[in-house]
Amino acid sequence: MPRVKYRPADIDLIARMIRAEAEGEGNQGMLYVGNVIVNRAIADCLDFRDVRTIQDVIYQVQGGNYSFEAVQKGNLFYSPARANEQRLAKQVLDYWRELPGRYSLWYFNPYAPCPPTWYGQPFAGQFKNHCYYEPAAGTCASVYG
Repeated sequence: MPRVKYRPADIDLIARMIRAEAEGEGNQGMLYVGNVIVNRAIADCLDFRDVRTIQDVIYQVQGGNYSFEAVQKGNLFYSPARANEQRLAKQVLDYWRELPGRYSLWYFNPYAPCPPTWYGQPFAGQFKNHCYYEPAAGTCASVYG
């Protein structure tokens, strides 16, 4: 059973996003970013109470900006997805979860060492340039299911 209900168009959305956000981090890095996307669709907490679909997650606006920088200024996001990224996107939708992205709802590239918390959320781990953060204990049980 898939981790979240999805349509074929969602595979394409995730494929384009993981390429735009993490192509330089290889397949593993793209899978971690894909985990964050799916986790946000599952999470019924914090900033993600009103996002239930992959499309909601990708195009979510917070503080006047899209949550994912690639939507605003990413040429790769608006390029067609390749077969490899589509395969990776389907993996995260169907079953793939691994630390540090396993329960993470946020990631970013600090261009410096990863801080121990990010907006009060604990550090889950790092993969190449991206730091991953999962919800603080007791704030988002839905993401751990």
